[in-house]
Amino acid sequence: MSLSGVYVTAVESRPPGVLGTSNSPTHRPFGARVMAFVALTKPRIIELLLITTVPVMFLAQQGVPDLKLVLLTCLGGYLSAGGANALNMYIDRDIDALMDRTSQRPLVTGMVSPRECLAFGLSLALVSTLLFGLTVNWLSAWLALGALLFYVVVYTMILKRRTSQNIVWGGIAGCMPVLIGWSAVTDSMSWAPVVLFLVMFFWTPPHYWPLSMKVRADYARVGVPMLPVVASNKVVARQIVLYSWVMVGVSLLLTPLGYTGWFYTSVALVAGGWWLWEAHGLQNRAKGEATGGQLKEMRLFHWSITYVSLLFVAVAVDPFLR
Repeated sequence: MSLSGVYVTAVESRPPGVLGTSNSPTHRPFGARVMAFVALTKPRIIELLLITTVPVMFLAQQGVPDLKLVLLTCLGGYLSAGGANALNMYIDRDIDALMDRTSQRPLVTGMVSPRECLAFGLSLALVSTLLFGLTVNWLSAWLALGALLFYVVVYTMILKRRTSQNIVWGGIAGCMPVLIGWSAVTDSMSWAPVVLFLVMFFWTPPHYWPLSMKVRADYARVGVPMLPVVASNKVVARQIVLYSWVMVGVSLLLTPLGYTGWFYTSVALVAGGWWLWEAHGLQNRAKGEATGGQLKEMRLFHWSITYVSLLFVAVAVDPFLR
């Protein structure tokens, strides 16, 4: 589940709130159409999902996993997450048309029709499940399908527009790649992927809430009750600090459980310490009534992506240093 950006296609500009309706071929050239379907999968978000999948495969293998297995797992993961993202855009096309940051998505501009988007998303869901089941294993297939359904049904259709806890529980879908990566190698589960699942669970809210603070007006305009919309900056920052401490604490459990050694522990301590410094800095600025650019909420958002990348690189490298 993430959330760091939107792949923008080269399409005609329309103001927010205006859904594209043109079906004329002259308005939908082939190259732009291809890029629009790619944009439906939100590739920049999927990059982050793969960063949490592949390193876990190294940890599960305690070395270099089979390259073909890695490629098939990445392909299946991309198709599954891409299908979920396309279905998310289909469901959210009404509010996407009203939000500045989503006003150039393919359904809003008319580069892809709602029917095409729905068919595309469902096709990717089917193909990814069969690909996982027939080439990796069926445990990974069901985990991937479960993540897709959770994101589309539980988060997008049920939680997103109803509760400020939407990203907390909806973020479970974005935690599933660590389970998929482990199961792809072992066809089983263990405590290591569960710990990393929890790291991602507690990482997601303090990763996404700073961005939500930045685009609060967008969410308020469409009635989506993200926490920064319904709570003050002080409350949001306090929640960010709470989740951050729990996340860092959970990340350190891998070593006493015997799955990692000194290298992972060192990276987790240094990266986690820097995260806590940034989280408390945001809280202090919020307490000081900082607003606008003075709040600097995006510092933590950008660091959160670096943090998770460093942590999972350490997961992959650690087996070679033990």
